[in-house]
Amino acid sequence: MGRVTARRRVSHLTADATADRPETLVVEEPLEIRVNGRPLTVTMRTPGSDVELAQGFLLTEGVISARDDVVSVRYCRGATEDGGGAAQNTYNVLDVTLAPDVPAPETDVTRNFYTTSSCGVCGKASLEAVRLISRHAPGDDPSTVAAETLSAMPDRLRAAQKVFARTGGLHAAALFGTDGAELVVREDIGRHNAVDKVIGWALENRRVPLSGTVLLVSGRASFELTQKAVMAGIPVLAAVSAPSSLAVDLAGQSGLTLVAFLRGESMNVYTRADRVTRN
Repeated sequence: MGRVTARRRVSHLTADATADRPETLVVEEPLEIRVNGRPLTVTMRTPGSDVELAQGFLLTEGVISARDDVVSVRYCRGATEDGGGAAQNTYNVLDVTLAPDVPAPETDVTRNFYTTSSCGVCGKASLEAVRLISRHAPGDDPSTVAAETLSAMPDRLRAAQKVFARTGGLHAAALFGTDGAELVVREDIGRHNAVDKVIGWALENRRVPLSGTVLLVSGRASFELTQKAVMAGIPVLAAVSAPSSLAVDLAGQSGLTLVAFLRGESMNVYTRADRVTRN
């Protein structure tokens, strides 16, 4: 498996001196996801939890909806060759084999998928498209969460960010029960990858749709992350930073509770505020 961190030399400058020292950096490497042997997409990610990442990506893009839609996920040979000319396993290529009754996706992800490695959906049909393909929209989820419980989550997420503490260079996503129980935390250089890893974990554990849960992200609430929460059936998405207008629109249309600027005891609830209770 690939390394999560790497060491590099850096010149550290202050007002009084310059010092040469080693620095710990987060690793960024490409992951090619193939479906039934055909290349589908490449995302830049931090190695680790790659199987979760691939499955979470396929679920949030509407290719699969349950763990039984996947027969196997395995690393396969990349483009690197050894001295004898044989392709080596680089741990940067994953092949997902779908169940026979699951249609394979188109191979041009720039036309057929709702997200890429760098941005969310563009175009006037984006909201309607997500609504149509979502099998687990959370609008009917009766779950509620206490404001006090939400307020405690960012500090718990930060405490669980072990690689961020060493590098300062990773996003994180966490899944909590609405009772505050921590279910899973994942880090990645891409905020969308961190969420896909969390959702992939849930898929592996047959917990999709994720009713009765809160998805907490360490940055802003974009359309892309809101889409992923909707596709996984998560009723509450919380972010420590700002939401986008399109994220709020999608949350409102899908029945998702969107909380942002979650800092200390303060927060903004943009949609479905009935799910957030006060003691």
